[in-house]
Amino acid sequence: MANITTIKLQVPTKKRIEKLRSYKRESYDEMLQKILEVLNLIRSDPDKARSKLIHIDRQKHALDAQQIKEKREERKQNSQTN
Repeated sequence: MANITTIKLQVPTKKRIEKLRSYKRESYDEMLQKILEVLNLIRSDPDKARSKLIHIDRQKHALDAQQIKEKREERKQNSQTN
């Protein structure tokens, strides 16, 4: 079993991290690793870091679009049953 720890975050910090989620069930550990990877890339290869950020942004937009689609379908199903 992996070593696991708890960290305290202020609510605004937690919300900011959650906005970086690339998919619905992405863990905080995965998100923080992604953040640290980009920060390290900025030091060594800023262009590669920029590419990584663009990729993350595209994933986020795809997730948002999927969630909107799911909500519309859910509303449609609810309206048909009422």
